[in-house]
Amino acid sequence: MYKILVVDDEEKIREIIKKYAQFEGYKVDEAPDGMTAIEKCGENDYDLIVLDVMMPDLDGFSVCKEIKKKSTAPVIMLSARGEEYDRIHGFEVGVDDYVVKPFSPKELMMRISAVLKRTNNISDDAFEYKGLKIDFGGRIVYIDGEKKDLTPKEYDLLLYLVKNRGIALTREKLISNVWGYDFYGDDRTLDTHIKLLRKNLGDYSELIVTLRGVGYRFETR
Repeated sequence: MYKILVVDDEEKIREIIKKYAQFEGYKVDEAPDGMTAIEKCGENDYDLIVLDVMMPDLDGFSVCKEIKKKSTAPVIMLSARGEEYDRIHGFEVGVDDYVVKPFSPKELMMRISAVLKRTNNISDDAFEYKGLKIDFGGRIVYIDGEKKDLTPKEYDLLLYLVKNRGIALTREKLISNVWGYDFYGDDRTLDTHIKLLRKNLGDYSELIVTLRGVGYRFETR
């Protein structure tokens, strides 16, 4: 599950972003000012930071500079100003994307997803994590350079889990999306395929996390 830090002195803005981000399956932490954000980045490993520009005491550009000294997490800057100078200055201090207020929460979620994909070497055509490589188009899985022979259904299941990584997936959702709505089996069929898939993944089997009473989640951290 990706962990995001939302930094904004406006509580209402933080609440809106947190609500939408949690719905997308992200874990969210908050900071009401720049100094708190810098402290939190020193104590936690975040996958992405949403950072407001205009804050009291310490502006977002200064905060970004400090954060980049101790964290490699990508930063999406929020600003009420859309001038070219602000954008250029933001990119110069290490900002990965720039969103002008007022913004659409849905658009921000899409920006977050795009930045996470880009910074984690994830594309719509392939997925790579350490020694695990998946070629979506070729339907090929490699474990530490060795090609693995998955059944078509095992691959479909892995593909769905990976493309929805970080999200808690219920058994019902997995069955309906992987087997189809006309599937007449039961949960044991899903659990058996998960067991076989984990066996094929070897050292990477722990990436498929069991959520007791719910279903499964694919996570890389």
